Formats: sequence, structure tokens, C-alpha cells
Amino acid sequence: MASKPWEQLGANFVQHYYQLFDSNRVNLADIYTDESCLTWEGEGFQGKNAIMEKINSLPFKVIQHIITAQDHQLTPDSCVLSMVMGQLKADEDLVMGFHQMFLLKNVQNKWICSNDVFRLSLHNFGS
Repeated sequence: MASKPWEQLGANFVQHYYQLFDSNRVNLADIYTDESCLTWEGEGFQGKNAIMEKINSLPFKVIQHIITAQDHQLTPDSCVLSMVMGQLKADEDLVMGFHQMFLLKNVQNKWICSNDVFRLSLHNFGS
């Protein structure tokens, strides 16, 4: 079964995003705009500068993401909603699961990330 164009676009974006994040995260600035929003572990950031300040302030030196699943949907306003599940390893920390969701929007013939939501898959079941 052939993938739909938005699925290919979403998959290409996901590959590009994590390749940049893992190799040189300062280059992620090109995917955000001043209207973009990031929610990182429940904390909100508005605009390219605030988002990049947060991403660049993350304390690890080396990170590797492994994508285990991704889903992509076309929205009624021709955006692409992408949800990613995977694992990451930062420096010498243990491998952790994560979820990330992106809303991709075409602005002046360039696909940008208008919304980005990230959570580690950590659960505290103790009382």
C-alpha cells in the first residue's frame, strides 16, 4: 500500500528533526518561527528564540533518539499532525522512552513546525 503524501512528509520531517537534534541541535532553529510553540515536559515556550533557548539549555552533551513508531494525519486546514514514540539515550543515562507530537504547517512554500509537544515516558506509580 502506497503511503499518502502527508505520511511521507511527516516521516521525512521526523527523520530530519531527530538527525538535527542528535548531531547539532542549534540547527533546529530553521524549523521554527516566531509563532511556533513548544511544550517541553509541561513547560511552555513561545517563538523561535524561546524554543531554541530551551533546546540549547538541555544539560546533556550527546543524545541519540531511536524511533519505534510514528503516525501522521492530514488536518482539515492542510497541516500535518505527527506523533512519535521512541527511546532516547542522553550521555551516560539509562535509555528512556519518549513521546513527541508535531504540527507541521506550510508557510510560504516551506514546512515549519508550528507546535511541538515533548514528554518523557516516565511514570511514578508509587504513593
